[in-house]
Amino acid sequence: MTPHVHITVEDIRQIAWTLVDLHGPQAIGYADEAVLDLDGQGKVEGADAWRALRSVMEDALAGRLGRTGSLSIH
Repeated sequence: MTPHVHITVEDIRQIAWTLVDLHGPQAIGYADEAVLDLDGQGKVEGADAWRALRSVMEDALAGRLGRTGSLSIH
């Protein structure tokens, strides 16, 4: 059984910016690959986490998300 880990909204922002800083727009492609792989393995929660992360990376790349400030995920 995999233990559940509590990841905060701020953690997601930091992870997203780290991936964007390291890979630029290609980070979106990496997220897409992770989603496909995890969905294929039946790991829906993991795939959903990557979908959320992808959305935050898109906002970062488009200039809609800063590195600091208020952030909410719906």
